[in-house]
Amino acid sequence: MIYSDSQLKNFLLDSHLIAKTDLEAVEQEAEASHGRVEDLLLAKGLVTEDDLRRVKSHMLGIPFVDLKKEKVDKEILSLIPEPIARKHNIIAYHRTEAGLEVAMLDPLDLEAIDFLKKGLDVKILPRLTDSESIRELLLQYQKSLKAEFGDIISRELKVINQKEGGEEKDEAELKKLAEDLPVIKIVDALLSHAILQKASDIHIEPYEKELVIRYRLDGLLHDAMILPKEASAGVIARIKVLSNLRLDEKRLPQDGRFKIEDASQKVSFRVSILPTYFGEKIVMRLLPDTVSGFTLEGLGFHGPWLEKIQRATNSSVGMILVTGPTGSGKTTTLYTILDILNKPDVNISTVEDPIEYQLPRVNQTQVKPDIGLTFGSGLRALVRQDPDIIMVGEIRDKETANLAVNAALTGHLVLSTLHTNSAAGTIPRFLDMGAEPFLLVSTLNIVIAQRLVRKLVPELREEYFLSPAELKELGEKINLDLVLKALIDEKIVPEKTVWEKVPFYHSKSPKDEEAFRGRIGIHEVLDVSRAIKDLIMKNATADEVNDQAKKEGMISMMEDGIFKAVMGITTIEEVYRATSE
Repeated sequence: MIYSDSQLKNFLLDSHLIAKTDLEAVEQEAEASHGRVEDLLLAKGLVTEDDLRRVKSHMLGIPFVDLKKEKVDKEILSLIPEPIARKHNIIAYHRTEAGLEVAMLDPLDLEAIDFLKKGLDVKILPRLTDSESIRELLLQYQKSLKAEFGDIISRELKVINQKEGGEEKDEAELKKLAEDLPVIKIVDALLSHAILQKASDIHIEPYEKELVIRYRLDGLLHDAMILPKEASAGVIARIKVLSNLRLDEKRLPQDGRFKIEDASQKVSFRVSILPTYFGEKIVMRLLPDTVSGFTLEGLGFHGPWLEKIQRATNSSVGMILVTGPTGSGKTTTLYTILDILNKPDVNISTVEDPIEYQLPRVNQTQVKPDIGLTFGSGLRALVRQDPDIIMVGEIRDKETANLAVNAALTGHLVLSTLHTNSAAGTIPRFLDMGAEPFLLVSTLNIVIAQRLVRKLVPELREEYFLSPAELKELGEKINLDLVLKALIDEKIVPEKTVWEKVPFYHSKSPKDEEAFRGRIGIHEVLDVSRAIKDLIMKNATADEVNDQAKKEGMISMMEDGIFKAVMGITTIEEVYRATSE
């Protein structure tokens, strides 16, 4: 089933999908860079992934099927578990006497085929399909799951309603209620459904006559389901038991954590409970147990700004700061850098609040202010542990700021976060916390500011061009020349392109939940140059630092967002939304 580049070339030319001159240029580049022709064709946008799949269908003799409007029987769909289907883009859709027809995007995914052969006592008949067909079939999983979870919850609620009384319950009664099978099934269903929906947070909100469940998907809250008020006591008690929290405490906030795991993944839930007028509100943050596998490129860094970060991380001393509001992906960026730096020859230690992900071979310490273990005291103890690389979850005060600077001065690479709105704003903020300018210029390597934007579903996006009025409005917000130069330098658009000919994208789907999938960062990367250091010594304002950084080629978060909008990753509206927050 393996094919060569020359076979692919012949099939592409026979299919008239690409001009011969373009293909020959890509072949030369692939030979020079030792890359694959297929990968370069996709990277340059000369063919689409679905074009290649149709070509492979002919090359490999595997039938190609269009399943966009196919309604798959629930029993056949469930033959492949949803996590496996999503991970491998492989779905069972039809059963005949000859065997089970399975639609897939990659016919060479031997791991998936082996799984099916071992797990299903039936002959597997592979079929190639396009990504939109897979997306539509995965949505059928969601509809099936939603109905299934809805059935479980409705059924168990009837049992609860028969048992519940309106009177207040003591701790023993609450504990018994939390161990009640119907309550366990409801909470398990809520958690499982949230994981499958890839929610980042679950909100459980009590109101006068109902309990509202909402999921945060790709940064925005969506209603998931509404339960009757009678379910409130049992659901809250169950989550308290899982989190090892006090059942009888309803007047004070409580924080806890628990973990669930199945065959395919481990997920930690960070729990926050807050008393409200109609009862206790719960917010649970879903945290995968590892960030291994993330890359800086995958987070959205690119071009010369990626190179600046790589240079900073290759340094054995100094300080790297990531800044942005809560929920802007700062922790993920830091963990990704730590994952890259995590080698057997270095000792990495962290002080965090909370520990969001567990990293192998990294010494992670949880802050506990109630017993005196603060960022400051933790960092002071940590530098005596012979670390090479230190991560401080957040620099919040003068003590931590000075300790971080001193650690960077004494031969350590220090990573941390601050809450500021821009990269340039980090420097005066640091100075306001009492850091000495001459020490800061000796230690600060780079500052990264970021926000998150939602990513367009590639199969549902369509191209459009900005009107003169829209271009004028955009030109008032960003440096159009700087962004166009970056687009040309990174070969996103051809040389001599003008903005009137630059495409943007929006979704063909009117539904938000279908239009976007996943999130990516938009960044500004401030390299602390000699000129920036001179400004720090003069106690310059954030605006003065920003102006100098722009002269040196820094692009703003909004400009990076527009860059990604031109690439078709996101929309202009998403960029405006994220940068106005």
